[in-house]
Amino acid sequence: MSAAVTLKNKIFYGYQITREDALSLINENLQELCDCANELRYRFCGNSFDICSIINGKGGKCSEDCKYCAQSVYYHTEVEEYPLHDSDRLKKDAKYNQQMGILRYSVVTSGKRLSNREIEELCESYRNIKTTCGISLCASHGLLSFEQFKKLKNAGVARYHNNLETSRRNFPNICTTHTYDDKINAIKAAQQAGLEVCSGGIMGLGETMEDRIDMVMDIRNLGISSVPVNILNPIKGTPFEHLPVLKINEVRQIAALFRFIIPNAAIRLAGGRGLLNDKGRAVFLSGANAAISGDMLTTSGITVNEDMIMLKELGFEVEKI
Repeated sequence: MSAAVTLKNKIFYGYQITREDALSLINENLQELCDCANELRYRFCGNSFDICSIINGKGGKCSEDCKYCAQSVYYHTEVEEYPLHDSDRLKKDAKYNQQMGILRYSVVTSGKRLSNREIEELCESYRNIKTTCGISLCASHGLLSFEQFKKLKNAGVARYHNNLETSRRNFPNICTTHTYDDKINAIKAAQQAGLEVCSGGIMGLGETMEDRIDMVMDIRNLGISSVPVNILNPIKGTPFEHLPVLKINEVRQIAALFRFIIPNAAIRLAGGRGLLNDKGRAVFLSGANAAISGDMLTTSGITVNEDMIMLKELGFEVEKI
């Protein structure tokens, strides 16, 4: 019996795999690994599918030097720069996404963190959205304080997003203006404020499969069960513009390994999905059961209608509000 089948059967009965277990799966037959991951997905999550959308609520002029990001002031890209969107714009967009059947809606802003004034403005926007539509609210505003997280929670935000991006070992190769521990401390502060947390990473930053496993082990240890899998879209003008785009089989393997590590998670195919020829269909048969739909932050995504048709064909049941 293969390691994939052996570990799958143990997980069925409550076993939590170790780092060594996860590493042992790297060289398993890909199709068998993905099939086992899909069985784990069905065992722990059924056919439920979690779909969300995001809006870039503030663009450009970010003080951080993340080497993949078009919004950093360190790099010369063609990204649009604009201040925080007003309440009417965000409310209109949230209503549209609710009408399209989207479960969760997130406002994402550039920058290391927002000012207290910007947080107050956004909280007013979140309260306006909550009074007009029932869509679940998420937020991604950088490395906030506990007090700022509490304000978001009180305004109706249910979940906070803060990607670890990569492993602790690899993080200094990706960003030097904040640290891996800064990320973890922000996540813990959000949790202490009563917010759920969504955290994953970007695949294709020059990391190894071991780095990816280490990142998700840390995510599991933080008690997080919504894990975005982003695929690097190399953007001209950034230091990573020449990195190769991941092939679909590597993305399938990543999703499958993450499913083994956190079997009850929403493994969320996120940014870069449009780079895959099948728009993620094969990855959704390899353990993934969630996605971001619509446009991404600085690149175009996949329309909600396209996703709804594909998910129905695959037998998923999209979660409703």
